[in-house]
Amino acid sequence: MNEYQPSLKQLEAETLNAVSSPGGIVCSAPAGGIGASKYDHSGRYNSNMTLEKYTVGVGDRFAHQAKAQLQACVQLAEDGIEVVPVWNKSNREHSFIGSEPQSVYDAAKEAVETLNWDRGWHVDADHINMDTVDKYLDCSDFFTIDVADFIGQAPDGGAVSGFVDKHPELVGSVSIEGIDAPLEITREYVETVAGKYLRAVAEAGTIYRHIESRKSDFIAEVSMDETDAPQTPPELLIILAALAEEGVKLQTIAPKFTGRFNKGVDYVGDLGQFEKEFNDDLAVIAHAIAEYGLPENLKLSVHSGSDKFSIYPIIGNALRRTGAGVHVKTAGTTWLEELIGLAEAGGDGLALAKEIYSKALENVDAMCEPYASVIDIDSAKLPSVGEVNGWSGDQYANALRHVQEHPKFNQHFRQLLHIAFKLAAKEGARYTDLLKANVEVVAKNVTENLYDRHFKRLFVA
Repeated sequence: MNEYQPSLKQLEAETLNAVSSPGGIVCSAPAGGIGASKYDHSGRYNSNMTLEKYTVGVGDRFAHQAKAQLQACVQLAEDGIEVVPVWNKSNREHSFIGSEPQSVYDAAKEAVETLNWDRGWHVDADHINMDTVDKYLDCSDFFTIDVADFIGQAPDGGAVSGFVDKHPELVGSVSIEGIDAPLEITREYVETVAGKYLRAVAEAGTIYRHIESRKSDFIAEVSMDETDAPQTPPELLIILAALAEEGVKLQTIAPKFTGRFNKGVDYVGDLGQFEKEFNDDLAVIAHAIAEYGLPENLKLSVHSGSDKFSIYPIIGNALRRTGAGVHVKTAGTTWLEELIGLAEAGGDGLALAKEIYSKALENVDAMCEPYASVIDIDSAKLPSVGEVNGWSGDQYANALRHVQEHPKFNQHFRQLLHIAFKLAAKEGARYTDLLKANVEVVAKNVTENLYDRHFKRLFVA
């Protein structure tokens, strides 16, 4: 029996124009439109834009790899599996790179047109809040509403007791199809969880309604992954009940899962525990859809999902068993493939790749500090600048490429370079010109990484 007890730790609407594209419904982007599918929601909610079953967040920090990323989706479609790309880039990354949200849309649209992609595609306003959302309204149709900063803030007076009174179904023995034993949930536990999350849910509602007042069609994701502790299945159920009451018609939710999701490397944690929680979360979502009238395509979103090879079979098996969908973000892995391609190209490309590592190592403490919760780097296992300067392009690539069985692979080297993209951004045209000059070798690495190491492991039995 599962026993969950309380713990102390514990404007006037502006209708935007829509135009058609080969991908389906589009948002009002200045340069054209965003592809999406559409169905009748039978009045369950207003938006008529529906996120497809299997979607992947593909980050492209320097806006040069959209075609290579999409090519991986094309190859998987040829295998009979449709995975829809969602190009994403956070406001923080835009500020580091010096780019604007429109650049993501423009690169995605060019890729779609060049490869004649006739399926869905989306552009994600990644990790937005009320301070940043407006700049994404014209060129995004997917909004990752990040309310992690509000988790733990006290809700308005009376909100907790009012919520619990409205939801007696959450108290007691709660049976959920797909979970072996009923969830035994006390009123005190519901109060504790509501006290922790209701302020964040209210903020999600504020942001959602703001977007809704400006766009008729969009996809909403609520992100609660950037917090201190993972949400348990009962917590997720209470959160979903609160989001439904708030009127947030989310199509994906990004909880914090058990274990560590370090940048650019494999999952660290108890695989058995992850499997149980992931499957229980799927069951909770199906239950919440039926109980609270949430969108029927509501699904889990796995953030920092790139390179988590050990959990991909678990996720894939769960999807095939239940018929559920999933959204997996794979953003940072593409930047590393650019470095690998430049190293393999040799010459100026290899020289710059070595230079970026040298600068990263020189400033390793300052580089690592903002990412302390999502990296595990042992400085003693980082190669010296002199050693790396003596490497061939293949040696550099083999140390960086995420092939765990390769004897030269170095996860510490990889993690440091993963967070070093700001150094490439400081090079400006020097870096992007090298990407253009070596487009074939870079693109080959980007596509192979997504298709072979990510998509096939996730979606092919």
